[in-house]
Order: sequence, then structure tokens, then C-alpha cells
Amino acid sequence: MNQVEALQAALAGEHAALYGVGVAGGKLSGARFKAATDSYEQHRRNRDRLAALVVAAAQTPVAAEPAYDLPQAVTNAATAAALILLIERRVAAVYGDLVEAAEQAPVRALAIESLLEAATAQIAWGGAPVAFPGLA
Repeated sequence: MNQVEALQAALAGEHAALYGVGVAGGKLSGARFKAATDSYEQHRRNRDRLAALVVAAAQTPVAAEPAYDLPQAVTNAATAAALILLIERRVAAVYGDLVEAAEQAPVRALAIESLLEAATAQIAWGGAPVAFPGLA
């Protein structure tokens, strides 16, 4: 996978993350709703940064799908939190791939920063710390 392909994969992952976190947020309240809102905003910032890098590489950013199949039903706060945890694991994996494929320092810096954010978010949403976040 080259840098542009990895950027596009990370961008596609962020599109999916935005959809899933948006769905999950509808089942949360209080502090968990605020955490989901903060997560949504972070994924939106990452999406925009990735799209800008794809454009800078003279490519057309991959578009978001109109909807995504969720890997599990979201029926309450517990299933919403579990979905966000799964999303953060998946996002960490695409950023791990981007770290490996990055050829430019700004791309690598974004990938590492986003991988660390995803790893931290996993812990916040009930995941256990792992030695190598994003490793498939």
C-alpha cells in the first residue's frame, strides 16, 4: 500500500467512524453523550485533514457512503459504547497502516497522532490497553 492509498483508506475509515459515532451518540446521555460528541468532532477534524492531504497529492478524496452497515445493533447506552470502542479499534488499524505507508513527515505525524488518539479513546470507551495499538 502506498501513501495515497493509505490516506484514502484512513479517510474512508473516518467517514465510517463519523456515521457510527453519530448513530451511537443517539443512545447516550450526560457525560457519555459529551464524550461521543467530542469523539465525533475529532473524527471530523481528522477527516478534513486527511482529505486535504489527498487533495495535496493531486487526488480526489474518497467520498462518504450514504449509509454504513453497522457491525452490531445499537439499542441502548451499553451497545452504543461497545460500537464506539469497535470503531476506535478499526480506526487505529487504518492509522497503523498509514504510519507504515507514510512517506512524508506531515503525513506520518498525523498518522501517529491519530493512532494515539484512537488508542486513548479505546481505553475511555472500556477497552484494555494494548502494547501495539492499531496492529491487526
